[in-house]
Amino acid sequence: ELDDDELFEELEKDDDFALASFREQRMEQLKKEMVKLQEMSQNEHGLYTEVANEKEILKITTNAKLCVVHFFHKEFRRCQIMDKHLLEIARRHFKTKFVKINVENAPFLVEKLHIQVLPCVVAFVDGISVDRIIGFEELGNTDDFTAAILEFRLSQSGKVQNIILYR
Repeated sequence: ELDDDELFEELEKDDDFALASFREQRMEQLKKEMVKLQEMSQNEHGLYTEVANEKEILKITTNAKLCVVHFFHKEFRRCQIMDKHLLEIARRHFKTKFVKINVENAPFLVEKLHIQVLPCVVAFVDGISVDRIIGFEELGNTDDFTAAILEFRLSQSGKVQNIILYR
């Protein structure tokens, strides 16, 4: 039979083992997340880049689990406003790939996706168009909306997945 001191010593050993085991599992999980982040970073996740042609857009949207594509025209002021906000949002959301394409370089996609009003932001999951923001109507119908409003709207569709770790 153990006295109180020996009993406490045995319990502490059990606790130390459990904590060490948990710590080890968590470290392994964090290492995997870091590797994934590095892979995403190398594939331009966390950036907002311009794509030159439709072939590239198709490749990106089919290879990225989550993708947001801004269809823009370089001379439209509202497209420039959308660009500014998407650039800011992309930096915080590594699991979602953010790209833009000039509609002049994407006539097939513009027709196929029935894009008639710019700016037009389309969310893709596994290569399938699942949501879109057309113009600024859903963003307060004003040029003065914030990136937070756009981010909230994108999160409503569940397509923007952020990694809290690097926020």
